[in-house]
Amino acid sequence: MAKVTVRNEIRFILNGSDVVLTSVAPDATLLDWLRLDRSLRGTKEGCAEGDCGACTVLVGKLSAGGLVYESVNACIRFLGSLVGTHVVTVEHLRGEPGKLHPVQQAIVDFHGSQCGFCTPGFVMSLYGLWMKSPDPSNAAIEKALQGNLCRCTGYEAIMRAAHAISSYGKAAKDPLAVERKAITARLEAMHDGARVEIGSGKKRLIVPANVDDFAALLDKEPGATVVAGSTDVGLWVTKHMRDISPVIFIGNLDGLRTISEDKGVISIGAGVTYSEAFSTLAKRIPALGPLFDRIGGEQVRNMGTIGGNIANGSPIGDTPPPLIALGARLTLRKGKKRRTIPLETFFIAYGKQDRQPGEFVESVHVPVPAKDTKFAVHKITKRRDEDITAALGAFFLTLARDGTVADLRIAYGGMAATPKRASFVEQALLGKPWTEATVETAMAEYARDFSPLTDMRASAEYRALAAKNLLLRFFVETTGTRAPFQVSRNEAA
Repeated sequence: MAKVTVRNEIRFILNGSDVVLTSVAPDATLLDWLRLDRSLRGTKEGCAEGDCGACTVLVGKLSAGGLVYESVNACIRFLGSLVGTHVVTVEHLRGEPGKLHPVQQAIVDFHGSQCGFCTPGFVMSLYGLWMKSPDPSNAAIEKALQGNLCRCTGYEAIMRAAHAISSYGKAAKDPLAVERKAITARLEAMHDGARVEIGSGKKRLIVPANVDDFAALLDKEPGATVVAGSTDVGLWVTKHMRDISPVIFIGNLDGLRTISEDKGVISIGAGVTYSEAFSTLAKRIPALGPLFDRIGGEQVRNMGTIGGNIANGSPIGDTPPPLIALGARLTLRKGKKRRTIPLETFFIAYGKQDRQPGEFVESVHVPVPAKDTKFAVHKITKRRDEDITAALGAFFLTLARDGTVADLRIAYGGMAATPKRASFVEQALLGKPWTEATVETAMAEYARDFSPLTDMRASAEYRALAAKNLLLRFFVETTGTRAPFQVSRNEAA
């Protein structure tokens, strides 16, 4: 590997000004820095965990398609992750001389604010949407606002305001659009190919120059906390007050942000966010589209990565079960060495994965289902708009010409200490006719596959019932029949 230049400062743009920081704590959040260091207090602190959206700002980053602005949660976004980006806060919005910005004026005129605490966050989310889609549908507005909560106004007035924004001005004439070429040039100048290191000893933050540099760094310092999107690690700091030093930020590494397809297999770099992967996966594997729309809010999807969701090994992670059911494989890297394994073998026990010290998830490879296969994924939460998963089931089925089950993979999240296949249920169905009788018989095997726990998300009894009924749902969907039988609460126990 060629020698890497090291600099001891973070460079990015805040609204209209270049920022250079030489003293930054590894766990410093963008929200605290905006409010305490820059006195930009329009960005609010509500939940401090990426749920309420009061802290929403836009972050512009360079990509293959040019400069892209996305809404993010400043409360769980670390300063160290902002290298070479453009941060836009509500204070930067401006309309014609003497007038409010079109988004702000629409909120005023359509009574989209009462107490006003959440309003700056709503404004920034709508601003990001308006720049991409000046005439959005109801569905697009609802999706953009999934990560913003309002306790007093109600959403109808905000929806009306969202539809009216373009009547106050044209998105193409907005300062962010007019100044895009100039901002792009300024950001490109900041991308000098250098590694960033700030601090000393354990209290360090590092932004690698590239993927090879990252691999070498982690190999030498395997105890470092690796941060891609910070939708999980951010809460380690804001809620659990954990010391995450030293930190290696990898969200800016282009080598981990690639998506490609070869011979029916989609390869996704570990740094690809949910939002970046959505169009490809929703098109090639349609069942994943609705699932991705229910992973957090828009801000979380713009930050969180598929690689991070896998690497953290959470038993309620949303992407591992469907990827396991699809037969995905995982590429791990340590230094210059790589190995590829079935994704399902990566999860060993709670908090333990098949990852050696200094090794990291580099990419995941997802086979596209053949036309004659059936694939579905269903997520169970207390409310449809809630992100706390009680159980998630994914199902992959291939039938032989005689109607028997030729291939079957069933995987669940929330049912065990790790994402896990229902192996005994699968064995009870393989080679059997895909009928009401065989499915009902196979359901008895769930007790051998899983011993779910009771926690704040759901009771063990409820999870057992939901798991069985998700298989029933899949049977009904794949046969086009009405539910032939019903699992009772007593049978689920």
